[in-house]
Amino acid sequence: MAIDGWTIGIIGGSGLYALDEIEDATWHDVETPWGRPSDRILEGRIGATRLLFLPRHGKGHAIPPTEINARANIDALKRLGATDILAISSVGSLREELPPGRFTVVDQFIDRTMHRPATFFGTGLVAHVSLADPVCPRLSAFAAAAIEAAGGEVSTGATYLAMEGPQFSTRAESVAYRQWGADVIGMTAMPEARLAREAELPYALVGMVTDYDCWREEEAGVVATDVVAQMHSNAVTARRLVSAFAKALPAERTPSPIDTTLDHAILTAPAARDGAMARKLDAILRRFTASPAT
Repeated sequence: MAIDGWTIGIIGGSGLYALDEIEDATWHDVETPWGRPSDRILEGRIGATRLLFLPRHGKGHAIPPTEINARANIDALKRLGATDILAISSVGSLREELPPGRFTVVDQFIDRTMHRPATFFGTGLVAHVSLADPVCPRLSAFAAAAIEAAGGEVSTGATYLAMEGPQFSTRAESVAYRQWGADVIGMTAMPEARLAREAELPYALVGMVTDYDCWREEEAGVVATDVVAQMHSNAVTARRLVSAFAKALPAERTPSPIDTTLDHAILTAPAARDGAMARKLDAILRRFTASPAT
């Protein structure tokens, strides 16, 4: 069965705090069972595509990576009707061929975060989603094409190393991450991508390269002020790519296998499920509880 139309949740990373071309703008204050999301969510459209825009760090970059409430962010987007998520994030490069200013579409993650709630599920309602292929290939292909249409240089197929932060890497860590096969490094895509999969939201991540991480021994380490300068330059292209992405989506959104991820993930028998946990998951489990008329 086809799903009518797209509602794209845009999670804007460092440097991307607004969208220029959005029309019919409405701001939403959203409360979730997991707390408040990073900021109010801007609903609008570009062309025929409905968008929900959320700045990941809040306006003015007030929230550090570890304190981003990723569960509230994903829940709020799901609650407002998102069908898919396009995440945009500043990253450091672990490869010579990914220089500052380049954009890369991520397809894999290595998660080194340690202090962040990483699941919606828990005691009383247990689920294990498949994360072997953590991004949506359809959405990622649309994103890569949009970067080119926006005039950006793009690479695809990158592995993203998610670190805890807020400090940048040591040189030893940076060298080790390269040996592990990571291509870019950042502080925010996990557990965001994990939670999107639990919420049955196809997810794509565009990394905006701001710097070479400190594996290049002949250069000084990463300095935040240098990152910010490249970040602002990248954000100009990022805003254009969001517009190109929205305008290029086909009119009909055909189903994705990710739309029904939880069909094969929930292990707790219905009779054993905790009612309070189920109510907390009302947005995530809406497909299972909605009446045929809704």
